[in-house]
Amino acid sequence: MPDPTTVNPMITDAVTQSNVKVVGESPAMALSTIYQSMAHSTGILFENAVAAQQQQNTLAQAAANQGVMQIYSVDTMAGAGATEKVGQTGVADNLTGLLTVLNAFNSGGR
Repeated sequence: MPDPTTVNPMITDAVTQSNVKVVGESPAMALSTIYQSMAHSTGILFENAVAAQQQQNTLAQAAANQGVMQIYSVDTMAGAGATEKVGQTGVADNLTGLLTVLNAFNSGGR
């Protein structure tokens, strides 16, 4: 077994100081790693929010486009015919019929 040799005290002091430095800096390094992870997670969160907004905007545009296509696909002649039929029904006839029914209920209760 080799004989134990003495080490220069300056060397042991330098090694001890470097070990203390590493141990002293470890909490700061750990916190900086945590902060960096939180910043990265927040960045991904905002990226996902923007992507969701873009997808919602695309869906809204598609829905509006479908609505406009349905409006333009309505047969104009069918619409004109329906309007004419509504216009030909006599409002006065309907009101007279309603008045007759109401009078019948009114006189039947006495």
